[in-house]
Amino acid sequence: MSRVTAASVRAGKQAGEKIAMLTAYDHPSARILDEAGVDIVLIGDSCGMVIMGRPDTLSVTMDEMVHHTRCVSSAVEHALVVADMPFLSYQVTAQEALRNAGRLVVKGGAQAVKLEGPADKFGLSIKAILQAGIPVMGHIGLTPQSVNQIGGYKVQGRSPEARNRLKQEAKGLEGIGCFAIVLECIPADLAAEITEMLTIPTIGIGAGSACDGQVLVLHDMLGWGHTKFCKAYADVRGMMGQACEAYVGEVKSGAFPAEEHAFE
Repeated sequence: MSRVTAASVRAGKQAGEKIAMLTAYDHPSARILDEAGVDIVLIGDSCGMVIMGRPDTLSVTMDEMVHHTRCVSSAVEHALVVADMPFLSYQVTAQEALRNAGRLVVKGGAQAVKLEGPADKFGLSIKAILQAGIPVMGHIGLTPQSVNQIGGYKVQGRSPEARNRLKQEAKGLEGIGCFAIVLECIPADLAAEITEMLTIPTIGIGAGSACDGQVLVLHDMLGWGHTKFCKAYADVRGMMGQACEAYVGEVKSGAFPAEEHAFE
């Protein structure tokens, strides 16, 4: 099985190949995703909420992202490894953005980075990263790092003005050289229009079925709680709870460890 690359993801749109993308934050989860045939493994700054129990993604640091990226990249052999650039890692200067993207590649083992926002705001940072040979995935619509500015986690692009703005943002990210764009929480018909007008693939999350691919947070699709756009494919949380309760019961009763669990 050949390795998925940013170039192959981009080329896959012309072949009509759908993209399956999931988040991972640790080595064993990443290995399972890779063996399952996931095309792109994203180390999302969602780790701040999913793994660390924080209320949002804004406090996630570069050191934390490098750590989680290293854990994931060491497990993946087939999928494309994409790392999120956390809040304030690319918004200050293009030089700082390049250094931080470089850390995710050199120290974390990422093969591409993802950042939120349009080219008219972050074009210099995107260009600097691309010029260094690091592929960039864009992200528009609901951008969690801007949650305080947009007034919460809500659907974007409902008004005519907002729809037009998102279309222009998508074209801008394509024009600057992004190899794919995440469309988060926008109306399905708008996502379909954007997908049709671009030559690079769109990856939807809460954006309907017309996108070229889909991405979900791993823990959401495994049953840790989900929003409207997430399908729970298993109740892993429930299974873990049952297993832990069974363990506690056997320890309390003396049933574990049994003779076969002891060394002679």
